[in-house]
Amino acid sequence: MLAGLLTATSLLVLSAGRAQAADFPPFLPEPERLPAEIRTEVASVWTRHTLTRVVSGQPARAPLDLFRLFVDLPEVTAAASRHLGLAKYRVRQLGPDHYEAEDGEGAGGNYRVLVRDPHRRVLLTWGSHTSWILGRITGASLTLLTFVPETSADGGSQIAQRVETFVRIDNRVAAFITRILLPLFSGYADQKIAETFNVTARVSAWAHGDPTTFCQWLGSQPEGARHRAEFARVLAPCR
Repeated sequence: MLAGLLTATSLLVLSAGRAQAADFPPFLPEPERLPAEIRTEVASVWTRHTLTRVVSGQPARAPLDLFRLFVDLPEVTAAASRHLGLAKYRVRQLGPDHYEAEDGEGAGGNYRVLVRDPHRRVLLTWGSHTSWILGRITGASLTLLTFVPETSADGGSQIAQRVETFVRIDNRVAAFITRILLPLFSGYADQKIAETFNVTARVSAWAHGDPTTFCQWLGSQPEGARHRAEFARVLAPCR
């Protein structure tokens, strides 16, 4: 996310066309395996992105199975982050692999999970951000999240996160300004892109370090019973 949900943006392109292999990212399945409107939007972001960034997120001090649950249950991660005072954003599931998100600071959108592999997820996001300078800006992004178990400097276990994102900004003025200023503010841009993924790392570390408190909190949530059953597979106090 860049300035809120800069990984967010745009309206679905409803006209579909057959994407050529050269116009399609190599980390996705063959174009024909995706719905036509998704295929068209992926090709658009891949061939017309305004910027691309590669960022290493904060390592997660949690087992891989627990960390993956927080990646795949973003509504739980968002609620836990608000509970811990880490972030303000909210996520709501709209359907299988389809979510709506808003950051509480003028940005919002929805995204689909296109790939779920043991050590990676691929997300396609549409959204908008409203500012008093440029008004409403829309766009789309394609994000590849890779997470791999590794040994930390102190000999412990952790999950390394790597985020590669391709962002298409639809507003021409905003896209121009972004290209010009990105070299000056690349550190800030990388920080915003990694922000949500770093929250996932901190929330999963909380659940791993204090599972009893986490499971008690989870049980107090509106859909806590359903989610608690999912966490019971990896956290004994949730059983």
